[in-house]
Order: sequence, then structure tokens, then C-alpha cells
Amino acid sequence: MKKLVPLKSIYAFVAVAETASMTEAAKALFVSHSAVSQAIKSLEQQVNKPLFQRVGRRVVLNADGKRYYRKVAPALEQIVDATDQLANTPKENRLTVNMVNSLALHWWIPRVPMLQQDSPSLDIRLSNRIGYFDLDQEGVDIALVHGKPREWQDYYCEKLGDDELVLVASPNLVNGQGSQSMEELLKTYPVIGVFNPRREHDWQVWCDAHQLPVPFFSTNLSFDVSIQAVQAATRSLGILVTHRLFVRDDIKHGALVEISEPVSNPHQDYYFVCSDNKLKNESVLKLRAWLRAQFTSNHPD
Repeated sequence: MKKLVPLKSIYAFVAVAETASMTEAAKALFVSHSAVSQAIKSLEQQVNKPLFQRVGRRVVLNADGKRYYRKVAPALEQIVDATDQLANTPKENRLTVNMVNSLALHWWIPRVPMLQQDSPSLDIRLSNRIGYFDLDQEGVDIALVHGKPREWQDYYCEKLGDDELVLVASPNLVNGQGSQSMEELLKTYPVIGVFNPRREHDWQVWCDAHQLPVPFFSTNLSFDVSIQAVQAATRSLGILVTHRLFVRDDIKHGALVEISEPVSNPHQDYYFVCSDNKLKNESVLKLRAWLRAQFTSNHPD
């Protein structure tokens, strides 16, 4: 069997050839100057001839070194490229899933143990971009969308479930007030509001369903995102109309109570969105089936 050339000697040889400096080669390889020098010495001993010559302060290839470099450098580049391609090949079971923060915190994360039990091979990474975006360009495999399908016409889009709005509050805030009417509740307790384009219709839709005027929002209880508003509600700061899926876990654990029956929200629903070619991926299909089951299940959360 032929004596193999240590790969570290080839790395050192190519680095010195391309930088004309042992010091710069050492920096490029993140090793010491002496390590590069020793690697070159070992290689020259193995080929039984010098490969470099000194020209001033520079270390340059001699004739034998140039011939050797022309054959070795492309081969090393192929090794590096092949290694990078293998290392960066996406794992079939690793998926990046996008959803808004409120859905991730209050619905997805509480269900992670169930996902791990039902589909232990899946490896899900979350992103939380808001609104429409290019899935492929952002490296997202699946978007769990809270919106309308017209925004995602270029993708496979499947409805998972309806969106519902509920009036919620901390049980500490409304304890013993079950006999009050909706109108009395709105007059009695501070009102929490969320003001952004995705949530601007929430209170209006709920109030229209109950034939009530939209209340005035209390001082210091207006928020830009639902996460902040839900946190304010759990801290007994006021009552809030929000999306039922965002607070089902808080209701389950007693941090919030539903004060009204759910109201259908005509402006938003929940959708599974992905590129058509992703439907060939077994892991994508497995997650879609799991999400379908979660949205259609009637068992308590």
C-alpha cells in the first residue's frame, strides 16, 4: 500500500503556495507558524525534493512545486466542496415553520410534547415573520398562517380551522361577577386593546355579534401586539377580546376565563401554506397530518 500524504500537509502546502508566506498560511489555517513549517518539511521529505524557494521575505513555489500545485490544488478544492455540500445538505426531518409569536407561545409550544410523542423523528425550527413573504427566499418550509388565502395564491394553501374571538379576563378580576351582562362588564372593567392591521377588527367583530358599541380603551392598556395584551389580561389589568387559539392554554391552566361564547371572525382563519414541491417531502406531509389532527380534535387542550 502506498504511503498516504497527510491531508494537513496538503492544506499547508496549498496555503503557503497561495499566500507566499508561512505566517499568512498559518493565520488562514488557524494554526501556528511552526505547525505549517513542520507540515511543509514533512511533505518535502515524503516527495524527496524541495517545493519552495525563498525570494526576499517571500516563500514561492519552485518548478517542482508549481507542477505539484497544479495537480493538488484542484483536488483539494474538490474535497472541500464535497465536504461542504454533504454538511449543508438539509436533513429530511428538519423543517422550518413560520407562525406569529402569539400562536407560537400560546398554542404551538404547549403542544411540543405531543408532537415529540407522536412524531419523534421531526425536528421543527420556528421563525416568526409577519405578513406575506417568499418562503423559499427566507428558508421557510411551512407557514402556519393566521390570515386569508388570497395573500398566498402562489403556494399550496389548505385551511386548518376557523378563527374565533372571545372575551377573556383573569378569574381574579371577574370573580363572582358571572351575573353581569356583557354591557355591564364593559362598563365595569378596564378594556384592553391591540392596535395593528392584523387585530384592528377584533373588538368591532365581537361587539357587532353582541350588538354592543365598541368601548373606550383604558389608559395605558393599548398594545401593538397580542402577546402584550394577553399578558396584561393575565395580570388582572382588564378585559380583552382576542383570538381563542391564542389563549386556550391560558384558559386550560386557569390564568384566564372566557366571559362570552366564541364569535366567528370573518377576517382571518388558520392555513397550512407551503411550496408545491414541499409536498413531496415525507416530513412535510407528516407535520401536515399532525396539524390537521390538532385543529380538528375535540379533546380539551
